[in-house]
Amino acid sequence: MTHAPHPTPPAPSGPPRPAAAAWRALALPVLAMAAVIVLSNVLVQHEINAWLTWGAFSYPLVFLVSDLTNRALGPQSARRVAWIGFAIAVAVSLALAPWRIALASGAAFLFSQLMDVAVFNRWRQASWWKAPLVGSLVASVVDTGVFFFLAFAGSDMNWLQLAAGDLGVKALMAVVLLAPYRALLPRLQTWAAPSYPTAS
Repeated sequence: MTHAPHPTPPAPSGPPRPAAAAWRALALPVLAMAAVIVLSNVLVQHEINAWLTWGAFSYPLVFLVSDLTNRALGPQSARRVAWIGFAIAVAVSLALAPWRIALASGAAFLFSQLMDVAVFNRWRQASWWKAPLVGSLVASVVDTGVFFFLAFAGSDMNWLQLAAGDLGVKALMAVVLLAPYRALLPRLQTWAAPSYPTAS
C-alpha cells in the first residue's frame, strides 16, 4: 500500500517544560500501559489452542503506546513511561495473577520497552512506518523470550510452543497496529504542544 509522505520530526526539544505539564502529558500513556499489562497477565493464562494464548493479542498495544509517546514527547519521556508503567503493572499484577506471572511480565515489559524506545529512536528519521515496525518487532522478540522463560521454564507447560505462537501473533499485530499509529500521527502535535512550548 502507498501513502502520501508524512513528516518524521526529530525527538522534541526546546525549553524545559513545567513539571505539572510534563506529568499531565505522561498520565495517559502510563495508565494505558498499566491497563494493557494487567489485562495481558490474565489473558496469557487462557490458551486458545496448544500454541497460543489470548494475551498475545492485547499485549502489543504497549508498543503502540510507547511509540506514540516517543514520537510526540521524545525518548526520555517514553523511558519514564516504561519505568512508571513497570512499577504500577507489577504491583497490580501481583494482586491479579500468580507471583511468577506478575514478575515475569514486569521483567519482560521493562526490557522490551527500553529496547523499543532505543530502536524506535534510532529509526525515527526514516519513513513513518519503519521506526514503529522495527522497534515493535525487536521488542517483541525480547518480550516473548524473557516472559515465557521466566514464567514457565521448568513447568509442565509446553512454553516453547506457546512462545512461538505468541511471537507470531505479536509480529502480525506489529503490522496491524501501524494503522492506528498512522491515524494518530497528525494529532501528536496537539499532545506535545502543552509540554514543549515553541518560541514565538
